[in-house]
Parts: sequence; structure tokens; C-alpha cells
Amino acid sequence: TDKPVLYVANVDEASMHTGNKYSEALKAAVKDENAEVIIMNNNIEAQIAEMESADDKQLFMDEYKMTEPALDRLIHSAYRLLNLYTYFTAGVQEVRAWTIHEGWKAPQAASVIHTDFEKGFIKAEVISYDDFVKYGSEAACREVGKLRIEGKEYVVKDGDVMHFRFNV
Repeated sequence: TDKPVLYVANVDEASMHTGNKYSEALKAAVKDENAEVIIMNNNIEAQIAEMESADDKQLFMDEYKMTEPALDRLIHSAYRLLNLYTYFTAGVQEVRAWTIHEGWKAPQAASVIHTDFEKGFIKAEVISYDDFVKYGSEAACREVGKLRIEGKEYVVKDGDVMHFRFNV
């Protein structure tokens, strides 16, 4: 099959950063496949997942010399293998992430929220994620000209912050 595959090698604590002979054998066995291999220690990942405090998680990861949980790497790998992107909608009450396929145009992306958004699509107001973080708000991005209006042919980029205008 040509479907992408994600292999997860659960290794002992001593091998969580480098892998071991079994994870190396797995990598060698699948090197010609459309696949990725993630090496992780599931016991440590379970402990991280159970922690409620971000500070506690960071201290725990620092202790194990981790820059991020392996679960994050697993999610990123899955998105990459499946050609998925995330875009955001930001309102007064909430910011929400939406998953789409790479290459989708704005009306298709809007349909993930509601099919009426695609049917009555007029335009999308778009801010890049980096600009949103840099300027701190939609209003600030608008003031410095970083909010742009895109039409039906706009291909959504990973991390776009979007408002859809539609009429049904």
C-alpha cells in the first residue's frame, strides 16, 4: 500500500534520546517506506500527560533533557504524513484550531466549521500566525496592515488566523 505509516518505538528510559538496537532495526526495515519512526518512552510520556501544571511539566522535561513531549513529535509527524494543516479562528470568546488538508482553498477550509460557510463564502480576512503573535491582536495587525482580504481561490496556509465572511 502507498499509505503513509507512523511507527512508534517504545524504548527504555536510557534509550529515549538515542534509540536502541531494536529502534535502529525498525528504522532500517522501513527506510524505503513512506513512513516516519518516533522513539519515545511511554512511561515518561504518561507521567507528563498526568501533570496539570505547565511549570511541573517543564521541570520534569528539563530533568529528562526533553525539549518537548514525544507526543507532540508524534502529532507533528502524523500531520506531516497525512498532509494536514491547522488554521485558527479567533473571536472574543475563544480561539479555535481547525484541521484541513494541505492545498485546500478558503471556502473548503470554511466548510470544516459549517457547510453553510462554504456555500455562502464571500471572503476571508487572514492574518499570518507569526504576525498575530508579533503584534498581539487582530486590531493591532489591522492597524499595521497585516490583515488581508482573500477570495475563493486563496490557498490556506498552515497557521493562518482567519475570519470568514459569508451569506447564505
